[in-house]
Amino acid sequence: MNSCLLLLFMLEMPLLWTCLIATENFKTEKAKQPAGYHLRVKRGWVWNQFFVPEEINTTHHIGQLRSDLDNGNNSFQYKLLGDGAESIFTIDERTGDIYAVQKLDREERSLYILRAQVIDITTGRAVEPESEFVIRVSDINDNEPKFLDEPYEAIVPEMSPEGTLVIQVTASDADDSSTGNHARLLYSLLQGQPYFSIEPTTGVIRISSKMDRELQDEYWVIIQAKDMIGQPGALSGTTSVLIKLSDVNDNKPIFKESLYRLTVSESAPTGTSIGTIMAYDSDIGENAEMDYSIEEDDSQTFDIITNNETQEGIVILKKKVDFEHQNHYGIRAKVKNRHVDEKLMKYHTEASSTFIKVRVEDEDEPPIFLLPYYVFEIFEENPHGSFVGTVSATDPDHRKSPIRYSITRSKVFNIDDNGTIITSNLLDREINAWYNLSVTATERHNVQQFSSVPVYVQVLNINDHAPEFSQYYETYVCENADSGQIIQTISAVDRDESTEDHHFYFTLSLEDTNNSSFAIKDNQDNTATILTNRTGFSLQEESVFYISILIADNGIPSLTSTNTLTIHVCDCDENGNTQICRNKEFTLSMGFKTEVITAILLCIMGIFGFIFLILCLKQRRKQTLFPEKSEDFRENIFRYDDEGGGEEDTEAFDIVELRSSTIMREHKTQKTTRAEIRSLYRQSLQVGPDSAIFRRFILEKLEEANTDPCAPPFDSLQTYAFEGMGSLAGSLSSLGSAVSDQDENYDYLNELGPRFKRLACMFGSAMQSNT
Repeated sequence: MNSCLLLLFMLEMPLLWTCLIATENFKTEKAKQPAGYHLRVKRGWVWNQFFVPEEINTTHHIGQLRSDLDNGNNSFQYKLLGDGAESIFTIDERTGDIYAVQKLDREERSLYILRAQVIDITTGRAVEPESEFVIRVSDINDNEPKFLDEPYEAIVPEMSPEGTLVIQVTASDADDSSTGNHARLLYSLLQGQPYFSIEPTTGVIRISSKMDRELQDEYWVIIQAKDMIGQPGALSGTTSVLIKLSDVNDNKPIFKESLYRLTVSESAPTGTSIGTIMAYDSDIGENAEMDYSIEEDDSQTFDIITNNETQEGIVILKKKVDFEHQNHYGIRAKVKNRHVDEKLMKYHTEASSTFIKVRVEDEDEPPIFLLPYYVFEIFEENPHGSFVGTVSATDPDHRKSPIRYSITRSKVFNIDDNGTIITSNLLDREINAWYNLSVTATERHNVQQFSSVPVYVQVLNINDHAPEFSQYYETYVCENADSGQIIQTISAVDRDESTEDHHFYFTLSLEDTNNSSFAIKDNQDNTATILTNRTGFSLQEESVFYISILIADNGIPSLTSTNTLTIHVCDCDENGNTQICRNKEFTLSMGFKTEVITAILLCIMGIFGFIFLILCLKQRRKQTLFPEKSEDFRENIFRYDDEGGGEEDTEAFDIVELRSSTIMREHKTQKTTRAEIRSLYRQSLQVGPDSAIFRRFILEKLEEANTDPCAPPFDSLQTYAFEGMGSLAGSLSSLGSAVSDQDENYDYLNELGPRFKRLACMFGSAMQSNT
């Protein structure tokens, strides 16, 4: 690295000596030295300053330390101490010459602090006190400018005017800025003209020409920075800047198709999408968002909405179309950007448009009612079959199919083929004042085509309900009540509906008016007051009074009802309070309710207990009815639920399985003589109820039952299948076959005739498979 060195000596005083401070002694001494040599005398020390080119890699002489006591007889020894001594810097002990033995770099270290010492060789003592001096490394231009914030990237709107700031780039130089122009930089543009320019001293990049993003959306600009303000020998560094153009809304959307052809079915409901149209915008992002609209549509039948994801225009049905009424439509649509800045309105003065032809397709349509809904009125209590109203529907198609009407789930109304609705039951407004019906019209030629209409039937009121008490009244009168004392206020309600406000009239019945302990006062506000008509009442003589109150309404005709008010005589407290009697009544009612609930619970528990007892008895009876079931009868019965196919079926039962019972009844010795078998076979076919063979068989079975220790002790019915006495083949059932029967030959069954042919095949095949 190219550098020069500045050698400074500092004595014990804090004053730093430099080459710029001189005295007369310095000037005198300087005149005696060669050119380029500087000498300064201070308290016996002489210091020197030399500029040495650093780029030489050999040992360099820096300067000389010399004491004014040194007379040149080599009796003094010079020593160098401090950071870098003996490693970077060395000194000639006899002459005081200082040398740099390594290459110095100011950017790594610009200052070294060293100490010097002069020792008398003869005495070994220091001639003068130790002094400190500084070696400064002077700078040379050996570092090129560097851009530390790479990579650079900037975004600027397209169509920006000239002079618009884009970005500022900054380079740095490691050289000393105070030394000449080593660190003074100059910026220039190597690539990017004619669209960009750069300020030489600041590194600010500006636009020098308008740019269109739709033609080119990004630019690479190369910047160079030179030190020494670009003078010869200057060092340079470069960097690249990526400049992207952001979009502005300088393009309007345009239809590429001037005509669109769409179709729609006349059965399509409103809101149905019948097709899409598409405009194109060279801008991107928010600037490419657009809105479609109908420009010309005299029928007001269609509308266009925008798909915000695809920016397509969706043509939808605004109201239903009818092929029979109009089968072709022509509309014009236009498109414009959704976000347009006022400064860019000049690019959007005229919106793009296109023409759309819509063809209506004919469909078999369901019937259409003349009205969207029907409202009928009928008075309550009208007889069955009373007329309610008429609905009407027609087939909109050319063939005009006849219509059949029906009412969905109604037991109160019927409808005929003409659409006339009649009653099928009496109507009561107080039960149901409105009926919501659904009438369905179905084409007779195509029952798949039908439509429904709501029908609302209002039941009109007639005055058929008399007024009555609005609630149940518990009325009490004190024994010591005075005459004219108010004991109860009553009101009434009427379930009938009145065109005017209800008004009720309260009076006592004729009997109670002539002979009553109480009077009634009509308050003319649908309430009445009950008053005492005498002084004093006796709980022992008459504890309860019943008075009949007549309540009339203002209907046409007016209806009157008789309501009974129960008045209890109460032993009131001294303040005339009847609350004590009300509490007694409440306690009695609660006690009664408790008794009723208790009785109900006991009944339920009794029923469950009875059912449980019956179940236990049945279970016990089942356990003891056949105790022999737990005994071993020494034979097993295998049950099969398979239904055989007759004599031709040889695979329904597994004979081997039937014959493989682990517990078998006692096997009888069978004779093998074929002649005897044939003889006994013929005898068995001739056996009758009176035959000795049959009687012998019965006696044998009876003896077996009497001597069997496992037989039940009670009377039982035993059924036997008698196969003939003396049959050498024994029973043909495999249930009683012994295990040893597997070794026996059953070929003799083939000689017994056609009835045993299938059995011979089954036993023969079973034995072969076992073998």
